Amino acid sequence: MRSSPRRLPALLLGTALVATVLGVGTIASATTDTHTGRDATTATSAAHLGHTMAVSTQASGDDPDGDGYIPAVPQVTGVTPSTATPPTRYFHEFQANCSVTHTAPDDPIVYPGQPGKSHDHTFMGNTSTDANSTTASLAGGATTCKAPADASGYWMPSLYNGDRKILPVGPQTIYYKAGVTDYTSVRPFPKGLRFVVGNPMQTADEFRHHRGFVEGWECGDSYFNTDFPASCPNRADVQLNIRFQAPSCWDGKYLDTPDHKSHMAYPVVKPGTNDNMCPADHPVALPMIEFKMAFPVNGDMSQVRLASGRGYSFHYDFFNAWEDRTLKALVDHCIVGGLQCDARGYDQTHPEAGATLGSDYRLP
Repeated sequence: MRSSPRRLPALLLGTALVATVLGVGTIASATTDTHTGRDATTATSAAHLGHTMAVSTQASGDDPDGDGYIPAVPQVTGVTPSTATPPTRYFHEFQANCSVTHTAPDDPIVYPGQPGKSHDHTFMGNTSTDANSTTASLAGGATTCKAPADASGYWMPSLYNGDRKILPVGPQTIYYKAGVTDYTSVRPFPKGLRFVVGNPMQTADEFRHHRGFVEGWECGDSYFNTDFPASCPNRADVQLNIRFQAPSCWDGKYLDTPDHKSHMAYPVVKPGTNDNMCPADHPVALPMIEFKMAFPVNGDMSQVRLASGRGYSFHYDFFNAWEDRTLKALVDHCIVGGLQCDARGYDQTHPEAGATLGSDYRLP
């Protein structure tokens, strides 16, 4: 029998999505972004600098009772956060190199079954991802990721320069890392896990202090920008870059929750140490996703914007559809094994460890 803490009718679910995911209800105030010198209007209402977010009125096809909770089957119980300190390894990661597939105003996590209701997104990985995507529809699908077993959907708000859409060129880097000190405790994502990282309605200050913030928007020698720099060096080797990290601790119970965030949490600091560990209510350590995106735009940046608004509205979505055996092999070899792997699961500095995948990026 299915168990969930409460049931939400469609209208209440839609309200929860807007209030929690999109940050509705606070009052706008004008500030100055000290990183760019631009006026940084901190509006977090539904009208985000002219960008209106609609209410979701439909549940995912993976959520037949429509309460917003999608339970994991089986759920992971009896786990306590690891406090162990394994041998120090500077790296414990592998890459998923995935290219852009398409763009569309769809979001199968926030607006399932409602094509055209979202702001425009740039999709990577699974070529079929759209408003109607479910765990079953993504599984085994065609992908632009180097590893054919990665049928996951990855997407983010589309970037524009004026009215021209700017798409990342070639495989983008999506890291799978250990977010906790005990990298040996990290286990693969459960099939169908999905979540949203960041908030399209966040203010510049909220973006800067978000747990996923790494170096903000950067180009040339300009780093830690919460909004787009006013200009970037006009050179062929300069692109606009962003790195942003996802929470990596799971509650073990749900593949999704009504706000698309509560089932995940960022690690916390172990008292009296500098070690990171999962919190007690989210004890399961999973890979930490890190988007490292590069957009081919430079020079005058005054007209650069996201479909969701200003630069600090950056966020992204992840919907896991890896083939289970391949994901486990990469996690065990590269993350648990303390290696710095490429998309084949090969670490150039430790050739003796071999590669997880063959030359075709498939399990041997």
